[in-house]
Amino acid sequence: MGIKYSSKINKIRTFALSLIFIGFIVMYGGIFFKSSMWLMTIFMLLGLLCIIASTVVYFWIGMLSTKAVQVTCPTCNKHTKMLGRVDLCMYCNEPLTLDPALDGKEFDEKYNRKDTKKADSIS
Repeated sequence: MGIKYSSKINKIRTFALSLIFIGFIVMYGGIFFKSSMWLMTIFMLLGLLCIIASTVVYFWIGMLSTKAVQVTCPTCNKHTKMLGRVDLCMYCNEPLTLDPALDGKEFDEKYNRKDTKKADSIS
C-alpha cells in the first residue's frame, strides 16, 4: 500500500493534539514517583511543557491558516485551505495544486520543497 497523505493543516493539528496527550501521560508518570519530590516535579514540569508547546503549535497553525489560500475542491465542492504548491483537500483528500506546471502530475509532497521548485523550472 502507498504512503498515506493528509492535509498539511490537519497534520499539524494532529501533532498539537498528540502533544497534549503526551503531556498528560508524562504528568501521570510523575504519580509513580510520589516518594521522590524532585522526580515527580520534573515529570509534572515536562508534561506542562508539552501542553504549553501544544498551545504554541495551535496558535502558530491558526495564524498560518489565516494566510492560507482558500480554494474550492473540485470533487466535494467544499472550501478548503492550501499550504504550499500542492496539498490535499481537508475533507476528501483530493490532490490540489495552484501551479499549472504540476496540473495532471501524480501527487507528491516533494513538490513543496524549495530544491524541487528549481528542478521543475529547469526541466
